[in-house]
Amino acid sequence: MKVVALVSGGKDSCYAMMKCLQYGHQIVAVANLMPTDDSVDELDSYMYQTVGHQIVISYAECMGVPLFRRRIQGSTRHQKLSYRMTPGDEVEDMFILLNEVKRQIPSVTAVSSGAIASDYQRLRVESVCSRLGLVSLAYLWKQDQSLLLQEMITSGIVAITVKVAAMGLDPSKHLGKEMSVLQPYLHKLKDLYGINVCGEGGEYETLTLDCPLFVNARIMLDESRVVMHSSDSIAPVGVLHPVAFHLQSKAESHSLESNDNAHEICEEKVGSLFEVQGDTQACDAICQADAAVDVLVKLPEHKLHISRTQKDDTFSICCWLQDSCTTSAGLQEDLEAVLKKIESLLVEYGFGWEYVLYIHLYIADMGGFSSANDTYVRYITQEKCPFGVPSRSTVELPLLQVGLGNAYMEVLVANDHTKKVLHVQSISCWAPSCIGPYSQATLHKEILHMAGQLGLNPPTMTLCDGGVMDELAKALDNSEAVAKSFNCSISNSTIMFVNYCSTKIPLSDRLNLHDKHKAFLKQTRDFNSDKGSNSEALEPIFLYVLLPDLPKGALVEVKPVLFVAEDIEATIRDVKDQSHSRSTGYWGFQHANWHDSCIQKCIVPEKLCAVVLSVSSELAAMICDKDKGDHQNSVIGRQMDRVLRFCLYLLDKIIMENDFGWEDTMYLRFYFPTSLQVTLDALSFMLTNAFSEFAEMNRNIKIGKDPIFNLVPVLGAGKSSASMNDIITCELLARK
Repeated sequence: MKVVALVSGGKDSCYAMMKCLQYGHQIVAVANLMPTDDSVDELDSYMYQTVGHQIVISYAECMGVPLFRRRIQGSTRHQKLSYRMTPGDEVEDMFILLNEVKRQIPSVTAVSSGAIASDYQRLRVESVCSRLGLVSLAYLWKQDQSLLLQEMITSGIVAITVKVAAMGLDPSKHLGKEMSVLQPYLHKLKDLYGINVCGEGGEYETLTLDCPLFVNARIMLDESRVVMHSSDSIAPVGVLHPVAFHLQSKAESHSLESNDNAHEICEEKVGSLFEVQGDTQACDAICQADAAVDVLVKLPEHKLHISRTQKDDTFSICCWLQDSCTTSAGLQEDLEAVLKKIESLLVEYGFGWEYVLYIHLYIADMGGFSSANDTYVRYITQEKCPFGVPSRSTVELPLLQVGLGNAYMEVLVANDHTKKVLHVQSISCWAPSCIGPYSQATLHKEILHMAGQLGLNPPTMTLCDGGVMDELAKALDNSEAVAKSFNCSISNSTIMFVNYCSTKIPLSDRLNLHDKHKAFLKQTRDFNSDKGSNSEALEPIFLYVLLPDLPKGALVEVKPVLFVAEDIEATIRDVKDQSHSRSTGYWGFQHANWHDSCIQKCIVPEKLCAVVLSVSSELAAMICDKDKGDHQNSVIGRQMDRVLRFCLYLLDKIIMENDFGWEDTMYLRFYFPTSLQVTLDALSFMLTNAFSEFAEMNRNIKIGKDPIFNLVPVLGAGKSSASMNDIITCELLARK
């Protein structure tokens, strides 16, 4: 991508540019925001470093790329963490600046910034990029600061301190010092006082005088003076004001622009300086013009079906289309119908998209993923979700084979705004970005719902090479990075892993996938234990689902659900087999030892209950009291009724024995293979009748007008990657 780099003059923004080049991008311009008064060193800004701005003007000549600058007219008006367009805010100065860069250099598609740990700054850069249709690149995000500082020094960045404001840093001693000289002392201060060694807490600021990007000249600071802002005896604050400097030419003059880019960036712009004017009124007009693209489309009627769990505070709504192939124009129309229906149901129940925690988007053809996204983002926007956009998993299902339309959606809804959303749109080295209105993870009432993770290399957003085992390892790595943002680990806090597997996985690899997954968890647990982290762990349950295709043609997608307690160690110590017999036999079923082979469960007493129930064709034959040799035909048609009733009996047994109730159910899914040659409509009819009978026998369950279960057609499912051939697989999550 062609990149405009936001530069403050500090080491971080320079190193971020170097990382852009490392990952194959091209710096075509740099952009800087500065005070209106050249004599002022520092503004009272949460966003911008301005100390040393007098020297940044030299970057155009040093690098051989155009420099766009704007004087900051706004102030900090929108102080909440998540930013929304606010006239007069200093963030709008960045919008105007980058919009002008985009106007003059239309080939620009991305913006680089040096954000390391500040969500406040990252979210504002991402907001501006989203409004301008640009990609945010933040390759330093969430990286270890000690390692980063060492990398910056060894990579050839020569930067000096131009501001100090921390305990142990003395303006008279430490201003103007090179980072290579200060590095050991900064680590000492980290050990003594816990400072951020890269200065992310405002401990110090730097000015880059030379680096490998300065291909034409280095900056020589001839004269400077110390300006004290505070003479506090514990943490005095001072800045280094540059008085005189000159450029020292390097042996040969170069430009960061490649020859094939000469026709896109005219020669007179290279190394030039552009001061960008404009005000927030112009910004408002741009935003309003962009917002006017949403056009309502009138859709024909579809046969829509709904299911909904009955839990009061957290429930799922599912919507699919039946027999739409004769009337549907394709994926976009079907998805729009589903989105409209769910949106109307949310309104009917007194909610909106901002209450949605998680979305499962199932489509009939992954080739239409891009067009599905285009439709999705017109309904679910950051403006409609001020508390954070939902997390999401998107996979291809064999929908048409069971008589459904091209789109099928399930949403998990909460009745409050207490969710905590992690939404990083910037491409970084941390974890895969979510560019758009879907987030990496959503935490709500101690349950972390994580978006499906592919085996993507975060800096390039491309699938890793090496096949399914490498993809699985990288997907788990990415999941661990997201989990760490919530101070937990997938190795000890996971309730359940749902692993979506593509049919493109060779059978030999499929047999070993589960062992690879468990080995990764053990290795991560041991590593965390060696670092002094709690070694207690929940025992996760596993569900493997075989599907036609995944996004980007991936072979595997990992979807973890985690339990994140305030005192996870004490909670895990309390997780013991506390079940006791309270269940009742229904439809003539009585406990048998082989029932346990169907069940995986993860119970946190008085908190949550997760269950995966798997019924193979062999077990189905036992349920139906048929000869094992005749099991293939025994589960077709009317015999499926008995298998489904057995599932309800066993689920009820687990729920009741662990002091939960059906009213605690957040979601209940039944996965069935298309090889059964049973339509979803037929299975739905069987299950609806079974639940109705069950409700007549059991006062603990109440049935509403809509079913409480979701039926999910798949190519196969099971508790192991080696045996994704269950007749039926149930997935239930309940929470007190």
